[in-house]
Amino acid sequence: GEDAYLPHLLGHEGSGVVLEVGADVAKVQSGDRVVLGWIKGNGIEAGGTQYECSDGVLNAGGVTTFNDYAVVSENRCVRVPDGVPMDIAALFGCAVLTGAGIITNTVQPAKGSTVAIFGLGGIGLSALMGLVMYDCAKIIAVDISEKKLKLATEFGATHTVNAGECNPVQVIRDLTGGHGADYTVESAGLIETIEQAFDAVKRGGGLCVFASHPAHGSRISIDPFEMICGKQIMGSWGGGSDPDQDIPMYANLYLEGKLPLDKLITKRYSLDNINQALYDLEHNEVVRPLIVIDTTLGSVI
Repeated sequence: GEDAYLPHLLGHEGSGVVLEVGADVAKVQSGDRVVLGWIKGNGIEAGGTQYECSDGVLNAGGVTTFNDYAVVSENRCVRVPDGVPMDIAALFGCAVLTGAGIITNTVQPAKGSTVAIFGLGGIGLSALMGLVMYDCAKIIAVDISEKKLKLATEFGATHTVNAGECNPVQVIRDLTGGHGADYTVESAGLIETIEQAFDAVKRGGGLCVFASHPAHGSRISIDPFEMICGKQIMGSWGGGSDPDQDIPMYANLYLEGKLPLDKLITKRYSLDNINQALYDLEHNEVVRPLIVIDTTLGSVI
C-alpha cells in the first residue's frame, strides 16, 4: 500500500552489538550482542525515529537494519544466546520465528500427520526445519526452484513437488490417498499459492496456515462449501512467536544440531550491494542473502 513515510529506511531482521542504552532500558546493556526483529517482545516500545542526512530527514520505524547504526526500541531486541554466531543470529529476527513458529506454536502436527510447505524461502525452509521435531508421516515441499527443492530434501522433506511442472494440489492428493494433507503452510507470497494450499488440505479438520504478503489489495478466492466440510484457513502474524522465549529455544536446537540454519545462508553482500541482494532474492538466485555491515564486530543483517 501507500507509504506515508517516504523516504523510509528499511530492514526488519538482523543482529548487532548494543553501543548505548536509554536511561530506562533494563533488558540489554552496552556490549550485548542482540537479535533485532520486528516481532515485539518485552521492553519499551519507543516508536519510530528520524535520522538527519544530507538530503533531509529519513524516517525509520521501531527497528531498521539496512544501516550502519540504528536507534532501536528495547522490545525489538533479544540477547544472542551464547555460542550462536552473529550471522545465524540474524535469522532469528524473522525467518525462523515466523517459519518454525508456525509449526511449534500453531500447527503442532500430531504423530503420523502429512504436512505440505508451499514456498521454500527463508520462512518456508524454517517451517520445514521445525517439522523435523515432530513425527510426521509425510513432509511435502512445493516450489518452482529445483535448487530449493533439493535443499528441502536435506532439511527432511520426504517428497518434493515442482509446481512449475505439475498441479501441486493433485500431486498432494495422490500422495495422500485422495484426501489431502492434514496441514499446509504457505509462504510463497502469491494469491495462487494460498488458494492452492487451502485446496490441498483434507476435509474434516485440515488446516492451512499462511504467512505471506501478496500485493496490497489482493483477495483470495476459496469455495465456502469446503469450509463447511471442515477445512480451515488462517493467517499467521510472525508465527505467533514470543521472541524472548522462542529465540533461546531455537538457538538451543541449532546448537544441538537439530536446526541446520547454516544451509540457509547462500550468499553475503556488502551494504553498498544491497540492491543486488534484493534482485537476487526476487529472482530465486539465493535462499537467504545476508548483508555484512561490520566485519570487525561480526554484525550481520
